[in-house]
Amino acid sequence: MDSGGHPLGARSGSLLSRRSSRQGSRGSISLSREMGDSILNSMRRSLQSAEQLLGDVDSSLLAQVIDSGDRGLAFEDDADEEVENTLEIDDTPTRIHGTNSHGTSVVTPVSLMEPKDTTANVPTNSSIKGEPYKLSWMLDYASYLIHLAVFGFLGVFTRYGLQKLFGPGCLALTSDQSPLYLDLPSNMLGSFLMGWFGIIFKADIRHISDHLIVGITTGYMGSLTTFSGWNQKMINLSSKGHWVYAVAGIVLGMFIVNESITVGAETGERLRGWILKCIREKSSVGSKCDWEHWRVDTRTKHSMLLAAMVILLSLLWILSIVLAIVKVHSLADGAVLWLGCSVAPPGVWLRWYMARLNGGGIGIGKHRHLKWLPFGTLAANVLAAAIMAALSVTAKAVHTKRSTAVLNGVQLGFLGCLSTVSTFAAEVYTMRRSGQIAKAFVYAAATFILSFVLGTLIYSVPVWVEHY
Repeated sequence: MDSGGHPLGARSGSLLSRRSSRQGSRGSISLSREMGDSILNSMRRSLQSAEQLLGDVDSSLLAQVIDSGDRGLAFEDDADEEVENTLEIDDTPTRIHGTNSHGTSVVTPVSLMEPKDTTANVPTNSSIKGEPYKLSWMLDYASYLIHLAVFGFLGVFTRYGLQKLFGPGCLALTSDQSPLYLDLPSNMLGSFLMGWFGIIFKADIRHISDHLIVGITTGYMGSLTTFSGWNQKMINLSSKGHWVYAVAGIVLGMFIVNESITVGAETGERLRGWILKCIREKSSVGSKCDWEHWRVDTRTKHSMLLAAMVILLSLLWILSIVLAIVKVHSLADGAVLWLGCSVAPPGVWLRWYMARLNGGGIGIGKHRHLKWLPFGTLAANVLAAAIMAALSVTAKAVHTKRSTAVLNGVQLGFLGCLSTVSTFAAEVYTMRRSGQIAKAFVYAAATFILSFVLGTLIYSVPVWVEHY
């Protein structure tokens, strides 16, 4: 959807050709991530042509376009087959090199970045083939975890702040007693930003740092939005007999987040087109925009960035734990926030780990079914919703201030980060843009029905029976 480019022309046959050969050397560029970025890039360039392109691609890639978790690192040692793909866009062939086992992807064809050597393979963060500054597997994995944790903290802070700003204590636009639930503003903002950074600018940011784009999308936006909190608010309403409000909250909320990511993608497309136009105008007058110095592609840059992130993570986590202990003990304001921040990183990590299930389908080997369904995201949201319901009914049963603060902190941090609306909305958006409306509906319906039914059995039934 580059406003400065031309729409994709009609192609006869498949747009993608694959050539495989056995290699003794090991690579770390993931076919799924390459294809995912290519898909998103084509969606940027022409929304009208996205259906045609996506229709030719293995449906399992649709489930991995937004998040494939740590799949690229977990099976890196098994990489033994190199795949070279050619994607033709506007009669300009773009070479994508990598292995079909998993790893990180290269920049897509129309990145804002300007490589110094456009004919060479673009280096990635996980492993730079043929270069001396290749990161070890464990260091690469740790870097992902650290980025996820740091951005997860920021996501929890933002979500909590939006709850307070738009909630009853300030603007009073959202509440626990209406379809406009407390987490609606954060879900809207996260979905909007996902349209920007998860779809439009994803390949450009990945060209700078693959760890950074995972931190922004999976870490920040995944933690800024929460599906379990949304589901639990609707269960609370239904348990009190407000079924109309509960249904309205689900339907209205889904419509709002869908529109948010659509608006985000459209505005991001225009912004990106404007940036490209400015770059071309500066280049025409001899003022070249060189973005290469921003790339984290050397051992020194990796080490400096990793050291800064480790220091930041240590400060945030230690501060959160200390303040959580102090404030929970005294039941002071902010106890829920700091306790939530203390348990946020494990929630982000677990969701990222579960995302490896996306695109895997059900079955063994070639006999796999439902590969289009993002099972990782679905499982994370349903699991978080079920645990959220269990903690909510526990809080009602125990009913002490300290236990309520602790349980609310776990709900805000761990479960809020384990579940996500931004990734869920992006996956539904991708299916809709590819013309697979029925699959998008089935995926969305399965997520809500499973979460709501489990939540009702775990929370509402005990509430009705015990009259909490």
